[in-house]
Amino acid sequence: MTALLYFWRVWEDENVTRLYPEIEPHDHGMLDVGDGHLVYWEVCGNPDGKPAVTLHGGPGTGCSTGLRRYFDPAKYRVVLFDQRGCGRSTPHAGEPEADLSANTTDHLVADMERLREHLGIEKWLLFGGSWGSVLALVYAERHPGRVSEMVLMGLATGRRSETDLLTRGLGGVFPEAWAKFRDGVPEADRDGDLAAAYLKLLMDPDPAVHAKAAADWCDWEDAIIPTSPPYKSFETPKFRLAFARLVTHYWSQGSFLDEGVVLREAKTLAHIPAVLAEGCLDLSNLIGTPWELAHAWPGSELVVIDEVGHSTQDEPMREVLIGATDRFAS
Repeated sequence: MTALLYFWRVWEDENVTRLYPEIEPHDHGMLDVGDGHLVYWEVCGNPDGKPAVTLHGGPGTGCSTGLRRYFDPAKYRVVLFDQRGCGRSTPHAGEPEADLSANTTDHLVADMERLREHLGIEKWLLFGGSWGSVLALVYAERHPGRVSEMVLMGLATGRRSETDLLTRGLGGVFPEAWAKFRDGVPEADRDGDLAAAYLKLLMDPDPAVHAKAAADWCDWEDAIIPTSPPYKSFETPKFRLAFARLVTHYWSQGSFLDEGVVLREAKTLAHIPAVLAEGCLDLSNLIGTPWELAHAWPGSELVVIDEVGHSTQDEPMREVLIGATDRFAS
């Protein structure tokens, strides 16, 4: 069955979609997931409600309080967690001598399963964006019986073609910013894998070297999302370093996935209801990932939203996401 395709246009904002009220966790903790890692988790909303888990982007942004507000707190039991190496999880990738060897996609999927079992959840709705959509797709393909529905935005599948677009392909769109980004690595590395070249600098023990590399990487991240203001968390040096290290660690390894496997296996998700939300102005659309994913996933609904980029903060995107969680609440 061909994926349903909708185009969303905002004509006026008389009826602004409101996020649900701010709420605080009623339970939280640090889960020992092995390899010396402790993962921070929290649960909000109705303890007896429908389970849902949010998967943050990056890798490395950590979960934010805003993610709690896309769910009706009377109907959902919302689980948030910081993936390995970021947020409140330890050890933190922003520490001077960070070790990323036990931080891979396999580890993160296993952490999710350990957390689900720890919380006594049978099935949960997956809510994720950007890198979080990759992680959600991998988890669902490996544990389809544990997923009730999926709501994904800023769509990605972890292919090298997607990360190559973001590190090199957009150079022609933002030539001045890209020249600065490219020139942040040694001349000998400029024609190769820029994520790998940056990772070497980011893991350099010299604070001056890794701090500059983190700033250069995050400047480029801001430059390629012109529809959103600069990411405020990038102003914090420790966050900036952890984020850049984790992103380059994953991208330089093809997200620790066989190339194209997520799209190839998407057909196995046919029994899982899903809303796939994508901003029309999201530059990752340039290689067609949202359309490829929707057509590979029977029964999924692709919502392409006009005048929106790579962000959940725009009103039209909020309306689609909250509309999806409200629909799936019952």
